[in-house]
Amino acid sequence: MRRRWAGWSAGTLFAGVSVVVGCRMADTDAITPVAQLLSFLPWLLAPVAAGLLLALVARWWVGAVWGIVVLGLLAWFIEPYGKTVSPTGAPVASFRVLTANVEFGRATEALVGTVRTHRPDVVFVPECEDTCDARLAEALDADYPYRQAVAGGGSDGSVLLSRFPLRGTPGVAGDLGMPGAVAQVRGHSVRLQLAHPMPPLPGHLDRWRRDLAALRDFAADSGDVPVILAGDFNASQDHAAFRRLIDTGLYDAARLAGADRVPTWPARTAPAFGVQIDHVLVSRDFSVRGARFLDLARTDHRALLVDVTLHARE
Repeated sequence: MRRRWAGWSAGTLFAGVSVVVGCRMADTDAITPVAQLLSFLPWLLAPVAAGLLLALVARWWVGAVWGIVVLGLLAWFIEPYGKTVSPTGAPVASFRVLTANVEFGRATEALVGTVRTHRPDVVFVPECEDTCDARLAEALDADYPYRQAVAGGGSDGSVLLSRFPLRGTPGVAGDLGMPGAVAQVRGHSVRLQLAHPMPPLPGHLDRWRRDLAALRDFAADSGDVPVILAGDFNASQDHAAFRRLIDTGLYDAARLAGADRVPTWPARTAPAFGVQIDHVLVSRDFSVRGARFLDLARTDHRALLVDVTLHARE
């Protein structure tokens, strides 16, 4: 009886993980709960390992081979996704970028302190509702006189702050606010776009896909202007919709800095457990000198601080 129970339990674990891995192989986010489980793909190693132990207890050798195959596929897909880039043009400007989801504005004061400590040049702030926007203007306008914002309550509002002069752009249309601008960075135009698609909640996957597709279209249509696309993407490298965005020619700054699997959400359990859904994506014009993940009080996201260098195109 014990061996039968162990074999049945191992098969259940292998079957569940196999569905998720199969969707990853097929390059699809599929349906609930696959899209949500794909966020935590590396952590699926745990149930597979447990299944292998149960298969050994049950002396179910076919099941053990099944588990080893699934384990190997997981190890393959856990490898970092996306190309690395080494611009060959001369460096023309170095600056610092921060993205921080302040969770309905609750972490506004923590963000103010972080900005004053680390002095980024450009700040992307998803979920900065009206009172957050007003507080940032009061506290930071002297150092960040240029801004673009989409007003809104709760998670709808977002703000883009800059030390560099900005010319507003229409931004990207979505369910949540995603402002955009063109910055003049020491005489060079850089397209800035905040990302905040809908989260992949059950019943809302179509909206999540639509928002990520809109960001992909923005990236694909950006032309020859250097681009920084940053914010809370509500997606990881294990989501097909995010990989299609990367495949337009953008590069994940954390990936370039060797920190592609460092979790940013949920902040309460990171870095021990979580997923990286907050990203700074850059065009091939940039090199990345470092990426740091910062804890902010009263938000479920960690902030991401990136040092980038803009290079002239040859």
